[in-house]
Amino acid sequence: MSTSKPQQPGTARQAPGPLQTGTERDARGVPTPGPIAVLPESSEALTDVVRMAGGTVEQLSAETRGIMWVSANRADELADILEAYPGVEWVQLPWAGVDAFSELFASYASMDRPLWTSAKGSYAQPVAEHALTLMLALLRVLPYRIRATTWSNVKAGRSLYGRHVVIVGAGGIAVELARLLQPFGVRLTVVRRREEDFAGADRTVTVDRLHEVLPDADVLVIAAALTAATRSLIGTEELRLLPATAVLINIARGGLIDTDALVDAVRDGHIAGAGLDVTDPEPLPDGHPLWAEGRVIITPHSADTPEMTAPLLAERLGANVSAFLGRGDFIGVVDTEAGY
Repeated sequence: MSTSKPQQPGTARQAPGPLQTGTERDARGVPTPGPIAVLPESSEALTDVVRMAGGTVEQLSAETRGIMWVSANRADELADILEAYPGVEWVQLPWAGVDAFSELFASYASMDRPLWTSAKGSYAQPVAEHALTLMLALLRVLPYRIRATTWSNVKAGRSLYGRHVVIVGAGGIAVELARLLQPFGVRLTVVRRREEDFAGADRTVTVDRLHEVLPDADVLVIAAALTAATRSLIGTEELRLLPATAVLINIARGGLIDTDALVDAVRDGHIAGAGLDVTDPEPLPDGHPLWAEGRVIITPHSADTPEMTAPLLAERLGANVSAFLGRGDFIGVVDTEAGY
């Protein structure tokens, strides 16, 4: 598909030149409407979504103005295509997590195109539901109960009602989880990059103040984007600051937590347990110490299944195709400097 040579590892990709004649954005910075290519592989379902929204799907060519990238990775291949076809002004990525494309974003951060959009926020409902499921299961010591083979007279377990929940991240998942938590009357703290209020939160702090809110957290939920700045955000020091009764939930990216530090924290009783839908490494290898920890629940990156996400993705793509054609605003625009 590409006529350019693959980038060699460790070398910087040259920034593309100015937009070619006939592909300039208008004064508002809106991409020029034109044919959309569904890549790197064809998808009849997504092609139908584009056409139902009024878009035109064609094979990749010099006339292509939009790309619907239906792979969660293969960033190098996409980079080569963008070099070879400088007329592309809009790229839609299929998932909320776009860390696989961070280097590509950096290459285009100073350019006015392409406009990048992702599915961030689209899958908030099923993922937030999964986070709540893990939270309740850990507080109710279900890992222990499920493994039991005899009746226990030990009365263990805690209620979520009135607990202090700390959510790291303020995206769509955090918004939906905050809504789901309302009936439980929790005290909610949101940790975010910018110093802005968060609807439904009792307190909002910036990431540099994370350590202030950990010592009295009952539940710590990781729902942030994985970037160079957030990798291993939760390590030995952060886990030691949590109460021994706290539980940790990660439904974002495994790399946000130092896995070795987490193993030690659970094993040594520094926290009460962890619910992980994502791990580092991923998939988590057979025989990894986390598999043997009775206070850890591991789900195989299944907070949102294809059955759950297909209609949600179709809705997002349809909305953005409409925006591409000048009808409405783009949703899920990626901040190329922040990386998500």
